[in-house]
Amino acid sequence: MSSTAVRRTAIAASAAALALLATACGGSSDDETKAGDDKPSAAQSASTGESGRSGSASAGKALSAAELEKIALAQADVKSGEVATKIPAEEDVAKDQISTSDEACRPLVHVQGAVAQGEPAADVKRSWQGQTEAPSESKGPHGQDMTTIDVNQVMLNVASYEGDGAEQALKKLNAAAEKCAGGFDAGVGSDKMRVAEVTKTAAPEGGDEGFAASVGVATGKDANGLMKLVVVRKGSTLASFGIVNLSSVMTGEDFDVPSDVIDAQVAKLG
Repeated sequence: MSSTAVRRTAIAASAAALALLATACGGSSDDETKAGDDKPSAAQSASTGESGRSGSASAGKALSAAELEKIALAQADVKSGEVATKIPAEEDVAKDQISTSDEACRPLVHVQGAVAQGEPAADVKRSWQGQTEAPSESKGPHGQDMTTIDVNQVMLNVASYEGDGAEQALKKLNAAAEKCAGGFDAGVGSDKMRVAEVTKTAAPEGGDEGFAASVGVATGKDANGLMKLVVVRKGSTLASFGIVNLSSVMTGEDFDVPSDVIDAQVAKLG
């Protein structure tokens, strides 16, 4: 399956892109291993809840792009999937490519497209793609066992801010999720999408504060395609994750975020 197609779906989620993904995506033999943990993970998500927790943490100094490169996700940090440390130019979304019908909703689309919030001192991007395989409940045409394959894509931005910029960015994200809960129109360049609904979910653990939301995107089917957004702040640094599960984009069914990937990045924030 084309990595470009998955990234395009994460931003545009058009019916044509979904059809292309359904045709292009086949089976793969890569196994994904998930490590257990007794404490809540950075990616843990439950029912609707507040995104902020404790009081304001000290902002600290803003990091440079070179410093962010050292703490951004690398292949050695994950046990499965593939980390891309350089996003191809044709797939790299620029801030001025994003449009929204309501300016207050823009922060949500930034997370989806791995675009930094506000005006960071510096930011870097990563992507991760992996899959899990599990026995299917259904049988093949001759009664043989079948395998269900879940393909996941994460678009990641790690940004550092002067002063309280990171905290203000999270406040705007929370405000966007509330104001835009009923939906809005968005686009990246010529690719357009209709966000049908935005639902805040339980904040992730692991940083000073966090944000999480599920985003339903209109696909012309009975159910909205589902994507997830996760943002974690540690001091003056924000790590944002736009997460797509191929099946859920097409069906709207819920899915588990790849918590090992999110936990690995959050752990490197210090």
